[in-house]
Amino acid sequence: MRYHAVSIAAVFLALALGVLLGSNSVSRSLLTTVGGQRDDLRQQLRQSRSERDALRGELADAQALTDSIAPRAVRGALRGTKVVLLVAPGTDNGSPRPMRRMITAAGGSVTGTLWLTESFTEPDRAARLRELAIRLLPAGARLPVNSAPGELVGGLMDPLTLLDPRTGEPKAGRQEREAALAGLRTNGFVRVSPDFAPARLAVVLTGGESRDTTGVLPRLAARLDRGGAGAVLAGRSGSAQGNAAVGIARADTSIAAALSTVDNAETTAGRVATSLALEAELRDRVGHYGSGAGAEGQVPEQVCGEAERAADCPER
Repeated sequence: MRYHAVSIAAVFLALALGVLLGSNSVSRSLLTTVGGQRDDLRQQLRQSRSERDALRGELADAQALTDSIAPRAVRGALRGTKVVLLVAPGTDNGSPRPMRRMITAAGGSVTGTLWLTESFTEPDRAARLRELAIRLLPAGARLPVNSAPGELVGGLMDPLTLLDPRTGEPKAGRQEREAALAGLRTNGFVRVSPDFAPARLAVVLTGGESRDTTGVLPRLAARLDRGGAGAVLAGRSGSAQGNAAVGIARADTSIAAALSTVDNAETTAGRVATSLALEAELRDRVGHYGSGAGAEGQVPEQVCGEAERAADCPER
């Protein structure tokens, strides 16, 4: 029995030593393999970072070139033309400034900025907004038969923000206009820049993927387009999605046929497109620009070159 016990113990001891030696060998081989893979991954990471930095440099150079060329591309497009900006809720507070600079580079002038508050697009405030539109409407102005909030508010904003396209004169007296804007401001629907004045063209700036469940902004922009010499609905990237303002406008054939849209207004290219789209609107041309769904191209085909604009750009 002692002999058998010693034999069995020797077998298990040999098995344990074999497993131990084998596992150490496998572990060393495994560690060597993992270490090699780690070094390869580090090299790939360094290469990816180098490529990323190079691409960032190229992008910065391209953006600098675009920024330098952009004012020349729009020069004279809006010579002597007055433009008003309406800024929808959810839009970056700083976005009107670069758009204003591009319009100025095109020879136009921004006569004022009207900020629409969150209440403006809230369905719960639609009844109050409709009531104000009826009560604050300047004498002689008419609201559309369509009772949709965007149409009704557009009918009110039309005489407050736009000049008569035929005469170039304000559609409402200064006192009526200021009283109506004050009523909207007091009820929390708008904020108005100092010395706000009506203009010939309008740009409605909107955010990116923010939803417009009632379609107020596209219909407001479309109503301003019909009431003045033209309008552009310009949104940030993401605004061409189906439930966002530009997406709704492009999906509605009655709006898309008359109102120009831009879906990347936060970029230099988008601001160039907006300025050239305004120029095209003056000549009754409509288009949809940017990189989102429904866009026809990055920028409009230029109807006029810089030299032709000096001669009022005869139609081709």
